[in-house]
Amino acid sequence: MRVLLVGINYAPDLIGVAKYNSELCESLVADGHEVRVITAPPYYPAWKIPHRFSSSYFRTRHIDGVRVTRTPIYVPEHPSGAKRLIHHASFALSSAVPALVNALSWRPDVMIAVAPSLMSAAFVSFVARRVGAKSWLHIQDFEVDAAFDLGLLRNGFLRKWMLRTEAAILKSFDHVSTISQPMMDRLILKGVDFDKAVEVRNWIDTRAIRPASRMTKYREQLKLGETDIVALYSGTMSRKQGLEFVMEAAIGLEQSHPHIRFILAGDGPDKTRLEQLAAGHSNIHFFGLQPKESFNELLATADFHLIPQKAEAADLVLPSKLGAIFASARPVIAMAEEGTGLATEVIGAGLVVPPGDSSALQVAICELSEASGLREHYGEQGRKRALDRWDRQTIVRRWSEVMIDERKSAGPKGIGPTSANDNIGLPVEDAVRLP
Repeated sequence: MRVLLVGINYAPDLIGVAKYNSELCESLVADGHEVRVITAPPYYPAWKIPHRFSSSYFRTRHIDGVRVTRTPIYVPEHPSGAKRLIHHASFALSSAVPALVNALSWRPDVMIAVAPSLMSAAFVSFVARRVGAKSWLHIQDFEVDAAFDLGLLRNGFLRKWMLRTEAAILKSFDHVSTISQPMMDRLILKGVDFDKAVEVRNWIDTRAIRPASRMTKYREQLKLGETDIVALYSGTMSRKQGLEFVMEAAIGLEQSHPHIRFILAGDGPDKTRLEQLAAGHSNIHFFGLQPKESFNELLATADFHLIPQKAEAADLVLPSKLGAIFASARPVIAMAEEGTGLATEVIGAGLVVPPGDSSALQVAICELSEASGLREHYGEQGRKRALDRWDRQTIVRRWSEVMIDERKSAGPKGIGPTSANDNIGLPVEDAVRLP
């Protein structure tokens, strides 16, 4: 099978959508398929293109067996709502020609567009129809909803126009997938045909991310001992993550619980502001984006992990870091409304508090910090969930099978189970949502 993927994010970026685009393509190549990628130079989460990529536009390189072509894009240093629109529009324009050339000369069997960026997706479905390829849109987050619900864009007329455009793009694809059941429900509400919707959850390599000793080089660097409790946030640092609630909780606990330390590891446009908020507070520590080979050790450093979230972001995205947290056998405290996809995933393997409530976050942090047995229990449950629901080999193999399967089913398929009920009577490797 020949697969052409068009997506704005790809390796060597280490986190976010780039990780899953890269691992999908590498896994398909490992299974004997031919894969080509049209993408942008790396820029995320720092929103800055490394100097060595500044002159690599429209040049093709092979990365782990995948033929990768990079196109020029506009990358704003401070990404506001309007600048993000220009950013995505620049990729839609620059990726069109190489996507068309590859489609006409190579004749792929499947053309995949990944959102973000939705702007480039319309051309992918258009070209796929012209060359007889199946078209597939994979949605990592709902860009339009997030932009307006989080206040990045505010114009009401623009929102209506963008939602109409989004609906037309969604309906133009043969298959549309997303990463959680609540996001699947939103797809149906947006008008995607029931038999076109596919759940493909994000995955984790459960062999690379595994339980390990909490006494790591990171604790050694910070001079932390066995009795110190570490609450860790790892990932992108932007305003939509709600990291200000972590800062409020950390500052609130500094005097009463000095043994609880907060580590924020990663990068992003909001990191400088967060470092300024943390100035003078000895219980808050920052690390940069860590290399892939150190990621497991970073996760193991934590006694528990934090996933802050604003209420406006509920079910717009399921944080991809959750699978890695579970695989590391550490509990999590997540901000989520009851009944949302994130809350459903976490219950039984961590604690859930209302989004935006830093006081409730403080209470949960104190509860877990004082209960080592509960932390161990939640960690064990998380590891089981990672093996059952988030394993990379199982999910990617199922995605590949669906892509090459021409049979149409009566309902949506799921790649990777979403709840314990989904795999009743099925072995792990066969645990998929069936019609």
